[in-house]
Amino acid sequence: MGVELARQTPAEQLADDLGQLPLSAVGGSWRRELACGKAVAWQTLIDDLYGYFSSSLAPWWPLVRDTVAVDRGLRAETLLRGGTNALLATLGDRFRWEPPVLHIQTHVEYDVQLCGRGLLLIPSYFASGPLLAYRPRHSTVLVYPMYAGDRPTTATDALGPLLGRTRAAVLATLRHPATTSELADQLAISRASASEHSTVLRNAGLISTSRMGSAVLHALTPWGCPC
Repeated sequence: MGVELARQTPAEQLADDLGQLPLSAVGGSWRRELACGKAVAWQTLIDDLYGYFSSSLAPWWPLVRDTVAVDRGLRAETLLRGGTNALLATLGDRFRWEPPVLHIQTHVEYDVQLCGRGLLLIPSYFASGPLLAYRPRHSTVLVYPMYAGDRPTTATDALGPLLGRTRAAVLATLRHPATTSELADQLAISRASASEHSTVLRNAGLISTSRMGSAVLHALTPWGCPC
């Protein structure tokens, strides 16, 4: 989707952006062709972007998407509860909001005047600090390191607040299929408790249960993997 959005960049804006690059940078002739909108130059760029994503970003993408969801949830909740002032005041320790000026500390301090011109916030998984881009006829762009939260160290830590720690532990234990008795022994809970938790998880579609003689074997479904 990002590649397609890049492809829709107006020719005037593209030429202006490319003109910001130093003349000594490699690919001068290719950049000129791209600025003129030549199809071959565009196809080279698109192929390179897809190739870079596949080789360098694809393995990280599930984690990036999860982190984006955490950041989006935090910002939306902050905006809902405290409004724009609260949102800008909690972007991070490099930001200081003194209406109508947002002070941003990098290697130098920038003062962004928010007097009706707008601010486009873009969270970044890979950015180590804030990045600013001024656009004469558009909102100022602020790229900021997204909030990842306190990362859980185990599946039980991650799912405990949602499911309860015992039920989350049952789910984590079933990375390796187990009977009800084995679950009870591994988690030091009663067989009745192990049966109750596994029934709830099965009804939610997170585990499957197969009968093996007088015993039953529980295993994770694709929806129940806590990894």
